[in-house]
Amino acid sequence: MKTNIHKQPHPEKKKKVNVITLGCSKNLVDSERLLSQLGASGVEAVHESQQEDADVVVINTCGFIDKAKEESVNTILDYVGRKDAGEVEKVIVTGCLSQRYKDDLQTEIPEVDAWFGTQDMPDLVKTLGADYRNELLGERLTTTDSHYAYLKIAEGCNRPCSFCAIPLMRGKHDSRSIEFLVEEAEFLVNKGVKELMLIAQDLTYYGLDLYGKRRLDDLLKALSDVKGLDWIRLHYAYPSGFPVEILPVIRERDNICNYLDIPLQHISDNVLKHMRRGINESRTRDLIHRIREEVPGIALRTTMLVGHPGETEQDQQQLLKFIEDFRFDRLGVFTYSHEENTHAGEKYEDLVPDEVKQERFEEVMELQQNISFEINRERVGKTYKTLIDREAEGYYVGRTEYDSPEVDNEVLIRSEQPLEVGSFYEVEITDAMEYDLMGSVVK
Repeated sequence: MKTNIHKQPHPEKKKKVNVITLGCSKNLVDSERLLSQLGASGVEAVHESQQEDADVVVINTCGFIDKAKEESVNTILDYVGRKDAGEVEKVIVTGCLSQRYKDDLQTEIPEVDAWFGTQDMPDLVKTLGADYRNELLGERLTTTDSHYAYLKIAEGCNRPCSFCAIPLMRGKHDSRSIEFLVEEAEFLVNKGVKELMLIAQDLTYYGLDLYGKRRLDDLLKALSDVKGLDWIRLHYAYPSGFPVEILPVIRERDNICNYLDIPLQHISDNVLKHMRRGINESRTRDLIHRIREEVPGIALRTTMLVGHPGETEQDQQQLLKFIEDFRFDRLGVFTYSHEENTHAGEKYEDLVPDEVKQERFEEVMELQQNISFEINRERVGKTYKTLIDREAEGYYVGRTEYDSPEVDNEVLIRSEQPLEVGSFYEVEITDAMEYDLMGSVVK
């Protein structure tokens, strides 16, 4: 008699997902939330793994300026090539570039398996074989060093800046509630985070959509009360409509760093008008003076944009004089590039030659390099509370409250005694370079 043996089907091998993040820290937070959602459903997911053993690659793209878009497209093409070579099974694209150019990209790169925008997280999670869980919104798998993390307090932007396409990619400003953010901060602190960087497209608009008024000061007070949170740092504070009520909070709360990232973009009234920044030179100068008066010793980081349509050589000289007068602790600069569907892209011709943009870029950076060196030399002999980020090449690498990770100065420390990464030490500055400091732990 013949016996029929019914074999159980082999369970399908679970896919391993590798998430690649391009662009800013706001994108990084989105990737961390994706990793958390996948992990909660038992999907193995890693961030920027070098092992190249993932079945599915998710590329979280940036679409801010030409160089960022180019990097995103090149990364997509790289992984499409790996897919053709059989190294990965699927390539999925999400983020700002996908949000803005999805239709065009689908035609140009048909090898990509799926495209998702910035608001499509539930659909993306489902495609990756996981269940989207609303209860995880305040939780995420951090990819930064374990002692610091980014806290995104809002999404989107309502500002009309002529050169910027962020509202096209991220939508209107959408504040997260104070209660939600405190809960997320507590979750991160319980994981060992000691420093939070508050980020958004515009911190200063916080609360207007949700509460009918700006409430960044109330949010800062609530976060400052979270036990175990040593440092709170503010990034991306728009100068127009700046909520000056946050200044006494920064001054009075010990765990709010004397640090503010306030992207000014320019100082010439001519250029600011073309940029639609909603502020002029006089008000900008008054604001910077007030910030420094109300928070003595505060470190100011800013960003400038050169080569905007309408910018003249006189405007450039005015910008250089402003930078020289105000001596910003940290300053970055980028060159203008035409963005489709933006006010400047539609209304103006991009008449400033690329070589002139580059010359103006280099003039600003050379000036700032000298300013940074002078400010750093003034710190020699002084002692600062310093957070150790890592050990590298015979040094411990740390930061003072005046520096954010990855974008600002670092303190290089030689120590015969082992130092603990993620811990604070009193460090005396012994030497200075243009963008870094040397120091030794005070015993």
